[in-house]
This record gives sequence, C-alpha cells and structure tokens, in this order.
Amino acid sequence: MIDWTGVFPAVTTKMRQDGSVDIDATQAGVERLVSSGVSGLVMLPMLGENASLTDAERERVLRCAVEAVAGRVPVLSGLAAITTDDAAAKARSMKSWGAEGFMAFPSLGYRTDRRETVEWYRSLAAATNLPIMIYNNPIAYGVDVDPVALEQLAGIPEIVCIKEESGDVRRVTDIFNALGDRFVVFCGVDDQILESVALGASGWVSGMTNAWPTECVKLFDLCRQGRFEEARPLYRILTPAFHLDTSVKLVQYIKMAEHVACGAPEWTRAPRLPLVGDERSSVIATLEKTVEALAGLN
Repeated sequence: MIDWTGVFPAVTTKMRQDGSVDIDATQAGVERLVSSGVSGLVMLPMLGENASLTDAERERVLRCAVEAVAGRVPVLSGLAAITTDDAAAKARSMKSWGAEGFMAFPSLGYRTDRRETVEWYRSLAAATNLPIMIYNNPIAYGVDVDPVALEQLAGIPEIVCIKEESGDVRRVTDIFNALGDRFVVFCGVDDQILESVALGASGWVSGMTNAWPTECVKLFDLCRQGRFEEARPLYRILTPAFHLDTSVKLVQYIKMAEHVACGAPEWTRAPRLPLVGDERSSVIATLEKTVEALAGLN
C-alpha cells in the first residue's frame, strides 16, 4: 500500500559520456535519495529519459532501482507510450519488473481530446491492478486532465493521484472544489511547491530533489506542517534553481545540478546534447549560487 504523501523525486537515469546507461551511478543516486528521506521514487519519468531508452534498458533501470531501494519506499514507474495497446503492455511488463504503481502520461503521439483522454486512462487502469498517478502537463503535452475529465474518472479505483503541472496553481483548489478528496493532488512543478501545499497538495513529484534531496524534503516538511515563515527563506534560495525545472532542457539542467551538487554524471542521450557556451555558464552560475546560499543558510 502506497502512502501518497511526501516527496517523490522524478529520478534521473544516469548516463556515461557515450550515452550508455550507467547502472552503478543510477543506483548510487537512488541510495542518496532514499537515505535523505524521500517518501517514494518515480523511476523512468521523462526526466529519466524514458522515451530515449529501449525496453531492455527500461527493465534494467527499474530492476536496479527496486534492488537498491529494498522495500524502504515505494517505487513507481513512468508509463509513456503512443498507442493504448502498447501502454497496457508496458504496464504489465513494468509490474513484472517491480513497479508498485505508475505515473502515467497521456499518449505521446497524439493530442487526445477529453473523451479520448478519459478512455486512455480507463484503459491503463484496466491493464493492471496497480495504482496510477495521472501526469497532467498540458504545457508540454497539449492534453489537460481538467476537473471535468477527473469527474469522469472518479469511479475507477486504480486512479488515485494527479500530478498537477498545468502551470496554474489555482487548479489545486479547482480539483478539491469539484471532487473533494477523491484524488490525491501532487505538485508537479518545483517552483510552485510552497503554494501548492498551502492549497492542500499532499505530495511533490520533484526534479531538483535529485540535486538537493535533504533540503527539498525539509522544505516540503516545513510546508506540510504549516511552518511557512521557516519555509520561505529556503524556498527563496532554491527557487532560481527550481525555475530550471520548467525549461525544455530540464533534463540537462537537472543533471547539471546533480553534477554541481554531488558530482553525479551530467551526461544525457542524444538528441539531447551537453550544455555549452553562455548557456552552460549561466546555468552553472545559478547552481553554484544556490550551493553557496544553502551553505550560508545552514
């Protein structure tokens, strides 16, 4: 049984410079997260380069995470596909590899309308008996699982949670007003976590937690306890780095944050390329300033 509260980082898949998957570094990252107090893990999110991996690589990554976690926290898997049949097949495979639930994307190949979106998630729920977190990111994927769609999914017990990343923090309140406590609401964008928890979100799927897990868990806990005066200074320090989570290059930026914070590999798989030039310098400057400010706060 998953306790749907706390920080569930969207975990990066570590790569070598040649683009091959680095299982040892991935397991080291998982251990660092769990040891820092996160409440769960989301393996194979888009931040984990899900769409760039083969099925064999996805299996290795998910199994290595389950092995490293050893039952200490739940392990969810990103579930991303183009067709309904492929998504259902992936769900069954990922369950056999150790996934305890899914963070399910809309179809990656087609912008479904509301009727099609509802049917998509109904079909995924029917594929296994594992719980599902809907990943709602209309900015990136052009599909909005709004309160009207959620009302049509409310009778499906496998659909438990929504990762809310519409970009409008008011949506948290709209969901509660429309559906009460039927769905657990997770914040899905790092630079809205304080606001989202203040409005009732009980969890956080976070990218930058990969870089600063202890600080992000502390921030979340302060917010959940209503200790906003204590949370604000930490939030203000982290927010410039959190803004990097909203870029199309969030994979490169967050891996660079891990590299700056703890020496983890920065490498990604093509077509993503390493940061260069002024962009690289600017991102590193933001991250190094964050490291310095955190040291001063501590």
